[in-house]
Amino acid sequence: MENHQGDRLLRGYLSSRLLLLVIGIITPVGILVVNAAAFVMRNLQQFRIGIAVCALISSLVLNGLTASWLLRLAGRRSISIYLQHQEWATVVATTVVLATSIGAAIFTYIGMGNPSHLPDTLSVLTALAALLVPIGITYFSRLFANSR
Repeated sequence: MENHQGDRLLRGYLSSRLLLLVIGIITPVGILVVNAAAFVMRNLQQFRIGIAVCALISSLVLNGLTASWLLRLAGRRSISIYLQHQEWATVVATTVVLATSIGAAIFTYIGMGNPSHLPDTLSVLTALAALLVPIGITYFSRLFANSR
């Protein structure tokens, strides 16, 4: 009986120590994040181009991975239109990836124009679309691929 009580005491002690450690780490990290955000807001005009470039790169990566996965899926599934026009499918996929990525960067740059209007609806919607569209396409196409 004493062994189980000792285990419970040890687990309680360790969990309270872990909680204190997490709080001890989160608090200074939170302070650093808030100060970094304030610095970016104060110097938003200088950071605007960098943020737009990051949006471009992020969108290129996410959309590119999604497009390449869809093209591979079409090849594995032997979809006839893809097999007949592989080069055109690649050109169309590349054009869509480039256009949406450039659009994401432009809308992010425009949305970050005025620090007093942040959070900006255009920037938030662009970021959500840049994140959710590739993930959603990948998710639903995987459902489609697994259903066959």
